[in-house]
Amino acid sequence: MILDDRVLAVLERLEREDAGERDAGLPAGERSRAIAPTTGRFLFAIVAPQPTCEVLEIGGSRGYSTIWMAVAARHLGGRVVSLEHDPLRAEAWRRNVADAGFEPWAELIEGDAFQTLPAIADVFDICFLDAEKEDYEALFALARTKLEPGALVVADNVLSHEETLGAYSAARQADPTLSSVTVPLDRGLECSVVLR
Repeated sequence: MILDDRVLAVLERLEREDAGERDAGLPAGERSRAIAPTTGRFLFAIVAPQPTCEVLEIGGSRGYSTIWMAVAARHLGGRVVSLEHDPLRAEAWRRNVADAGFEPWAELIEGDAFQTLPAIADVFDICFLDAEKEDYEALFALARTKLEPGALVVADNVLSHEETLGAYSAARQADPTLSSVTVPLDRGLECSVVLR
């Protein structure tokens, strides 16, 4: 079974933690800032069918989205490389990924993505972008150097933070080297396929 009880238990615990932090009104910097559960299932659905899928995650937080993608990647021999700069979130990421049993399929690179991403030599099939909103454009440009035609970039929060990320979506949709669409799921996802 792809989604076993151990994984589901960790995902459900993280969902409860995130909901509790939001209900308590904690500022964004103190919350897990996890994706919505339906966005997790969406990421799972696009990763799972791809053999040896290599996933780059920019903004791993406490590992909730990482686990969804690692479960999917493991199915056909892929893996996730996750970037996270906050030391407390990185510590929680390691603990949660270990609790789910996915250390062999998920690697954490801790540090500022503007320093760590250029040093990565791998090429990726999917990039999930969920970092500081004002950095999306520059991070996309860096990630683009790690992607070949057919690769997919999924950027979260493009509707919930439209005042900041509307320009990001517009730029992707105006780029003739991409095919890009805004998916109105949860906080909004911009899905961009690299054409050339």
